Amino acid sequence: MNDLPASYVEYLLSLEEHHAAMVLPVMRESVAEGTHGVHVRGLGGHSEQAYVDETVPFGHVKVTVT
Repeated sequence: MNDLPASYVEYLLSLEEHHAAMVLPVMRESVAEGTHGVHVRGLGGHSEQAYVDETVPFGHVKVTVT
């Protein structure tokens, strides 16, 4: 996780293991692109989704609970 921004690492550490496993690949994609942050929505249940979002600044995590 050394290649991730500190804010991503902090967010991952706050999650349960299965949720962190879902978000980590998207964070790695964000780092590879280096231009946009990560949006996580639908926390809880089977509707969780994480994606690189062009409206979120790089290094930031936006969480939307639906």
